[in-house]
Amino acid sequence: MLHRLRRPLHRGVSPRPAPGLTHRGPRPPGVTVHQPAAKRSLVWLLDLDNTLHDSRPALLPRIDRDMTAFMMARLGLSELEAGALRRHYWQRYGATLLGLVRHHAVEPTDFLHATHRFPDMRALVRRNLRLRRALAQLPGRRVLVTNAPHHYARQVIGSLGISNLIEAIVSIETMRVAGRLRPKPSTALMRRIVARLRTQASRCVMVEDTLANLVSARSAGLSTVLVTGRVDRRDPGAPRRHAGSARIVDLQVQSFERIVRSPVRARF
Repeated sequence: MLHRLRRPLHRGVSPRPAPGLTHRGPRPPGVTVHQPAAKRSLVWLLDLDNTLHDSRPALLPRIDRDMTAFMMARLGLSELEAGALRRHYWQRYGATLLGLVRHHAVEPTDFLHATHRFPDMRALVRRNLRLRRALAQLPGRRVLVTNAPHHYARQVIGSLGISNLIEAIVSIETMRVAGRLRPKPSTALMRRIVARLRTQASRCVMVEDTLANLVSARSAGLSTVLVTGRVDRRDPGAPRRHAGSARIVDLQVQSFERIVRSPVRARF
């Protein structure tokens, strides 16, 4: 399930293994990392798109377009029908792929390779020094947990310049429980990830832009951070507060970088 990053994805940086599975690289200039002994075992489970970076301007429209085209060709649907079904499966299951696997016997590998092709990734996603500094200041281990495919996740974090700050990637291909594909927001998946990391749920913090995924994380006993981004209230998928969300979200921030500046972070 865990794809461990044993070497960086960009030149000039050599990872320095820490105890356990963690592999760290050099700290960015000007960043001091303080890790009190009591907090070294924290595990940050980090979503990727619209959490660590904003995928809406360049990446998400192309992914949506390619998903719709795939469904048109595979299922014989019109563009309007395919787009509606794509959104329906995403809202119902948390991932369009899961609906296609369950109802249309689509092979996950075929779908993921057809819908996440970005030979020009480095032109679309740029290095982000503020993100890198913020990640470096998080005490403990950092694991990427994304409903995107592994090859795409590696491309994105490589382009962002944060590869050597991420210990491992849990991508959608590996999100299986009892042999069945169970991507976020599966609570069973959250429990399995915690077990595979050989830690405790109480030591884990899930950072997400999707409230439904934080609900499952909370059910599994994890702490939760909601990243709202620049919320468009016309978007039905935009993160927002609802009745009882205070029991689900420990911390709400507009951008990932604000986590390390928030006084509330002391609770983790």
